[in-house]
Amino acid sequence: MKTIKKHIPIYVMLAPGFLYLLINNYIPMFGIIIAFKDLNFAKGILKSDWAGFANFEYLFRTPDAFRITRNTLGYNFTFIIVNLVVSVFIAILLSEIISKLLFRIYQTVIMLPHMISMVIVSYLAYAFLAGDTGFINRLLDIFNLERISWYSEAKYWPFILVFINCWKGAGYGALIYLASILGIDSEMYEAASIDGITKIKEIWYITLPLIKPTIITMVLLSIGRIFYSDFGLFYQVPMNSGPLIDVTNTIDTYVYRGLMNLGDIGMSSAAGVYQSFVGFILVMVANYITKRYSEDNALF
Repeated sequence: MKTIKKHIPIYVMLAPGFLYLLINNYIPMFGIIIAFKDLNFAKGILKSDWAGFANFEYLFRTPDAFRITRNTLGYNFTFIIVNLVVSVFIAILLSEIISKLLFRIYQTVIMLPHMISMVIVSYLAYAFLAGDTGFINRLLDIFNLERISWYSEAKYWPFILVFINCWKGAGYGALIYLASILGIDSEMYEAASIDGITKIKEIWYITLPLIKPTIITMVLLSIGRIFYSDFGLFYQVPMNSGPLIDVTNTIDTYVYRGLMNLGDIGMSSAAGVYQSFVGFILVMVANYITKRYSEDNALF
């Protein structure tokens, strides 16, 4: 009892965050039940008939199941690798050319793409890629090159989507890695400089090993959402173009299109449960592998 009284100020400080987590993250988990129900609004959630795993069959029995799973996993694996490399590169570059006094200025500039709505990004993309008025096609005209029908040719979009995702997310990741780099003891770099170590070796043997825990944490968190996709990126940016469905259709966009056509909330809930379950398993597996090879860098 004395211990509880002693730590009352800490409990009071924790209370707002705990309440937010409870209300925003745990109480809504009751909605998982919808995935196993044949939802009838007249009866309500609890009194609706049980559907078992029928709602999950919507994802697994569709002829598009392989394609949407391939796109979701393939893009997210690519996003993780590309964003990691670009974010770390930007962070190291900034750490070499800016001082801590300029950190806030670069923070504002580099976070801007992350804060821009995907709706705005989609219109910016359209301004660049539109058939007759698009900036890129006008540029091709200047060099007498053949115009490209961007919204009709699917082969270009894997690169376009990876670029847009990197442009949007690399800056945010770079800030996290930059903060880690700025926290490294400067005496280590000074000692390396005295020993005559080149800048490349300094980065390889000092910077990267010391920010490895941050890199692993960020990758593990990204793996947890690998079965999710950025709806705005895959639906709004391609303007829901029919010819691009093969390369832009992911689990999230597929479920959305199914909802628009069928209006079945149970199927949508089943997809969310499936994505969350797989994400949880992937985080546990990735953390287990990390723990086996580097216990200190594991999440738990």
